Formats: sequence, structure tokens, C-alpha cells
Amino acid sequence: MFSCVKAYEDQNYASLKRACLRQKVLFEDPHFPATDDSLYYKGAPGPTVRWKRPKDICEDPRLFVDGISSHDLHQGQVGNCWFVAACSSLASRESLWQKVIPDWKEQEWDPEKPNAYAGIFHFHFWRFGEWVDVVIDDRLPTVNNQLIYCHSNSRNEFWCALVEKAYAKLAGCYQALDGGNTADALVDFTGGVSEPIDLIEGNFANDEAKRNQLFERVLKVHSRGGLISASIKAVTAADMEARLACGLVKGHAYAVTDVRKVRLGHGLLAFFKSEKLDMIRLRNPWGEREWNGPWSDTSEEWQKVSKSEREKMGVTVQDDGEFWMTFEDVCRYFTDVIKCRLLNTSYLSIHKTWEEARLRGAWTRHEDPRKNRSGGCINHKDTFFQNPQYIFEVKKPEDEVLICIQQRPKRSTRQEGKGENLAIGFDIYKVEENRQYRLHSLQQKAASSIYINSRSVFLRTDQPEGRYVIIPTTFEPGHTGEFLLRVFTDVPSNCRELCLDEPPRTCWSSLCGYPQQVTQVHVLGAAGLKDSPTGANSYVIIKCEGDKVRSAIQKGTSTPEYNVKGIFYRKKPGQPITVQIWNHRVLKDEFLGQVHLKADPDDLQNLHTLHLQDRSSRQPSDLPGTIGVCVLSSASLTAI
Repeated sequence: MFSCVKAYEDQNYASLKRACLRQKVLFEDPHFPATDDSLYYKGAPGPTVRWKRPKDICEDPRLFVDGISSHDLHQGQVGNCWFVAACSSLASRESLWQKVIPDWKEQEWDPEKPNAYAGIFHFHFWRFGEWVDVVIDDRLPTVNNQLIYCHSNSRNEFWCALVEKAYAKLAGCYQALDGGNTADALVDFTGGVSEPIDLIEGNFANDEAKRNQLFERVLKVHSRGGLISASIKAVTAADMEARLACGLVKGHAYAVTDVRKVRLGHGLLAFFKSEKLDMIRLRNPWGEREWNGPWSDTSEEWQKVSKSEREKMGVTVQDDGEFWMTFEDVCRYFTDVIKCRLLNTSYLSIHKTWEEARLRGAWTRHEDPRKNRSGGCINHKDTFFQNPQYIFEVKKPEDEVLICIQQRPKRSTRQEGKGENLAIGFDIYKVEENRQYRLHSLQQKAASSIYINSRSVFLRTDQPEGRYVIIPTTFEPGHTGEFLLRVFTDVPSNCRELCLDEPPRTCWSSLCGYPQQVTQVHVLGAAGLKDSPTGANSYVIIKCEGDKVRSAIQKGTSTPEYNVKGIFYRKKPGQPITVQIWNHRVLKDEFLGQVHLKADPDDLQNLHTLHLQDRSSRQPSDLPGTIGVCVLSSASLTAI
């Protein structure tokens, strides 16, 4: 995963450290200096901030004191509980934090070799499709000799303050971390895909079946090394950080540090009774103020759980900000959960393996409508199809598809001001089985995401076999920006960008001819097919000028629904298009009938129900059954 980590701002950690040791100086980062510009992108600074190195703040600075734990972190003065919650989740996963904090033993202070310390650190984050190595110096902002941002329980432990500084450098300054998004930090720590879940909209508190299903998904994400956080929406500014009677805080991100089914009862009774409770352990980034309802640290409900089970769960009675809740209460009191899945793409794993397609694109403006790629959402029908388009295939009868679009992260600096996200989203259309060129008219909508001004938008959807086009857009036309599209399927989806509007003209076009007409044939279904005792196992073939489209087999029915489409660029519009129906047999497939379609652009009736005929070239006679076909033709090759 880290074989191709890119140096951020071309700063090479190893060579910079070597240079400092050779010159016997402590590193000072010219790209993120110890000035107000690294603290704020707007407004005047508050109290006088002094940048200090850890050795000037305490006597025995360390990266880690007694290892790393989700209890290490405390939120500072900036409103970045979202980032601290993500760090808490990260700290509970050794395999993940060791990727974010590379070579941590080499980076740790060594009291026996003070001359080997150069005041330089580096951290890895996943940004916009690649891992970047961010180098920082160890100067940290303080007021009255106290760290003003994220800090640890132990005065001499600095891993979280240094990770936060590297993340602030990526964002432009510390103030840019104010009021951010936990989902973004979880993705930046893992390279995973974040899925936000609205607990109110899904009515999970009242719908037990849906709640149980969600718990299983959350448990699966947790057990496979993913990161999770939960929060309560703050509707007004006054709501922000307001404490509720139950002890929870609004507008505040909580890290989920454990998910498990807890066995109730004592001794053998607990073993033989199958009663289990779905429970989640959460942590408040403030390191204090906990839930005080059922299953809180001192509640009597814990008497129902054996001492050994309590020890296994790590139940404590300190006000350390960590507490357990039933999943039902989580769904009742919290409004949002974010799951960050680590999607396994390794073939060597025992767990489900995903195939990932990762493509970079951009919304760009151009005077020529054919070259414009910033058409806005479907509300803007005249320009919608000018957006970038990507085609992919579902190759199984049905497959779960995960799609994520991420816009390039914006930096907030004093020179450029606050980096605002665009409102983005995407629509997915089921298209013809043989489409190779861009879409120009509306087709059957398969799914669509929400439109939101967040850094990334995610959608999980189940789709039947076929070919699909994704159209990522900004909400308003004319907005520009880069994006990263990630598509996960069970088998390779052959995802690629559609760049051409129509077949290209080549030097052979004058000799071999160029298409005069485009025709879309949509075979809906058939009725009254020649029957066998078990019904026909039929399929459809659409033929046009040597091009073929074939449907899936519809088993055991004389009234199949094919719902298959083909698009054909026709050099000889006078030649009819042939649609044949065949019955799938073990030794040899049986011909059930065919129809010829003229597909004239002047034909105003696009839905036809036609009688099947035999293959006689002189006087074709009718065979049992009819076929329903929609035909759309145009002399303009960019009409469909």
C-alpha cells in the first residue's frame, strides 16, 4: 500500500533529517512556519501564541507514553472534535495507526542519543487517491506553556499534537480544522470509503428489523478493521456543544471504540442462555462527560453481566469519556453514524474481495457545448449531458455496487481564504448493452446520490446485470473542480470514461462509409411463445449490420420480460434491424421466431407489438407469440 507514497510539497523526510543532523540544527519547516499564517486564515489572533518545541514544554518528551490508546487524546481550543474522534478510532487500531505514523520507533525520542534528534517528524495521509508523506517540524503552538490544540493525558506525550499539526499543514492552517467532518478524517487515515447513515431518516430507533440489520453491518465494519463515529446534529448555533440531560453533547463527534454482542447472565446460565445484547462503546473527545442512562459506568444494569464478561469488555467507573450504550439507545439518542469501510482488494484474503476502479476527472468550462464538462445537475436539462460520463458493467445476475465521488480537498490559507466545497452528487443510468459513446438523452435511472457540499458523496446500491453510465455533477452548472471516482464491484466492472459523442471519422470513412442514422432498440418482452411442459428458456438477439446484442436467458416462461437495449450507428438505414428469439437447449438452441424493424426516424409510433415470423426469405409465415419493441431513430448521431 505504501510502496508509492508521494512526498508532500516535495519534502523528503530522510534527506531533510540527514541534512539537519549533519549541520547539527533542529529542523524548521519553511512550508508551515511558526507564524500566525499557520494558525489562522482569517481574523485576528487571540492571546499571544508562542511556538515551542516539546523539550521546552516538558522535561522528557515522548511520542508515546505506555503505548497508544484512544484515552490519550483531549480536544484543544479549536472546534475539531471531529478530528479528535477520528484519532481516537485510529488509536484503537494498531495496523492503521502504524500506517499513519510510519517508522514510529525511529521517530521516537531516544534519551540515550540526544544528538540523533533533529526536530523533524513525518506522517502518512490518504489524499485524493494517493498516500502522501507530510513532513513537519516539532514547534507547537502554546499559551502559558500549555498546548492550545489537541493534547494528551500525559504532559510529555506528543503523538496526537504532531499528527494534528501535519493534518493542519495539509488543510492550510489550524483554523481550517474548525468544524470539519469526521468522515473526511477517517478516509484520510485509512484510504477507505466512508458511508454516512442518517439514523432519524432511517427510523432505526423504531424499526427493530432495520436496526438489527444495521448493527450487523456496523459489527462487520468494526470486526474487519474499519473505523466508526457517531454524532448528534446541532440545529442552531446555541445547540453546538450543548449538553443533554442524558449526558451526551450535541454537535459533537464521538469515536466508536468497540462493537459487540454482550452475553447476559452469570456462570453456566449465561453460557446456555442465548440472550445477548447489541452494544457499542463510545468515547467523548473531551475525555470527560459521559452518557448517564442505562448501561452507563455506574448503572445497575451491569449486575446482569458476569464479572469475567465485564473485564473482557473493559468496563471502568472513571469519568474518562468512554462508556457503553445499547445499540437501540444509540439509534434513539444519536442522529448520525459514519462507517469507514476498509474495502479489501487483496486476492489473498479469506474475506470478501472487492474490485476497485479508480478514475480522476474534472468539471471544466468551455464555450463549445461539446467540450463543456460542467453542466450542473439534472435540473439543468439543456446542459446536464455535457458533464463527464463513466460507463461500467455489472457482470453477475445481481451485484452490490459501491460508488464514491470525492472532490479535491480545498486548502484554507490567508492568501486564498477559506476553501469551500462544491455541492456535488451523481446519477446512474442503465443503458444499452453495447453503448460505446456518450449519453445524450435520458434513459432508465438506476440510482442517484444525494447532492451535498461535502468533500465526498457515497452510494451503496444493488443492480441487475447490464451496462450503466455514471454522471458526476456539481449542483449548479459552470462550477469547476477536480474529482476522484471510485467504483467497487464483486467482479471487474471495466469502468472507463466516455469521451466521444459519436463514432469518429477516419481516413477509411470515405471508402467504408460513415453512419447516417442512430437507432435504439429496446426489447421489452414477449408473450405466447411456443410452449414446452416447463416453459421456454428464451433469450433475444438484436442484429444490425454485423453488430449483435444478446439478452440474459429468461427461464421457464412463455411470457418473458427481457428489458434489453441496443444502440446502432447505421451506415445503411434502408437495411432492416432483425430481432430474434431463441430457446436455450442443452445440445442445440431452438429458433422461436423473429421480426424485422425498419426503424424509420419518421415513424412517430415508437412502441410496437409484432407477431413473430419464421426465417423464410420469400413469404414469411407467422409463428406462435408476439414481441414488444420500442424503437427510436434519428439522423442526428448525438440525439440518443
